[in-house]
Amino acid sequence: MSHQHSAVLMHQRDNGISEIVLNRPDKRNAFDDAIIQQLIQAFEYVDRDPETQIVILRSEGKHFSAGADLGWMRRMADNTRQENLDDSRELARLMNILNHLSKPVIGLVQGAAFGGAVGLAACCDIVLATESASFCLSEVKLGLIPAAISPYVVRAIGERQARRYFLSAEVFSASEAQQFGLVHIVCDDEQALQARCTELLKHMANNGPQAMKAAKDLVFAVSHKPITAELIDDTAQRIADIRVGEEGQEGLSAFLNKRKASWIPETQ
Repeated sequence: MSHQHSAVLMHQRDNGISEIVLNRPDKRNAFDDAIIQQLIQAFEYVDRDPETQIVILRSEGKHFSAGADLGWMRRMADNTRQENLDDSRELARLMNILNHLSKPVIGLVQGAAFGGAVGLAACCDIVLATESASFCLSEVKLGLIPAAISPYVVRAIGERQARRYFLSAEVFSASEAQQFGLVHIVCDDEQALQARCTELLKHMANNGPQAMKAAKDLVFAVSHKPITAELIDDTAQRIADIRVGEEGQEGLSAFLNKRKASWIPETQ
């Protein structure tokens, strides 16, 4: 995966951190069907990899991603409905894999995040963006709609903002994206973005890796669900399971005995 000419790179850093990097800076990191497949493979790999505890999604160059590649769009325009359906299902599969990845995913956004790239950001758990980053759901300008990314973008920015920006295709800023809930942290520039990401990784190294996975599952289990007796019971089962599990036992023991838990790196 780490061939320098590849459109998607994967770097495995120390302390269980894997980076997946869009590497087409000359094309503003636009993606096509081949790159979608490479991203799917990279995310499936880190999802299964026992060494990976946290995933970073980022891009080389000035822009996070301009969305769909022009050549790809040209090919799609000439394809049959069935070919378009197969193609769209792969983009939808990428979004679903990223959204439900069993590890925390941190997205780093600089420059433009247009079209499908807004979907990638919406599927990350924590998004950091530079102040000058800009976002656009530009599909209607081409007579299209942001269909495959819509479930994730609507959950990230809410129905009200989606109704505006899906229809208007206006560009919105990083601070607006933060107000809408798409971006969590806005940084002055790319240097500050990297520094803030490092700080966040240090902070998250204190957290039980299995607990973070279970906490992410928990959000999906309770979000948009009516608060029924079944749901309440499910949450009780989840905490009971984790308290008697290996990591929960270690975490409680470390806390009660005022020592560091076993998963915390020596350098912390």
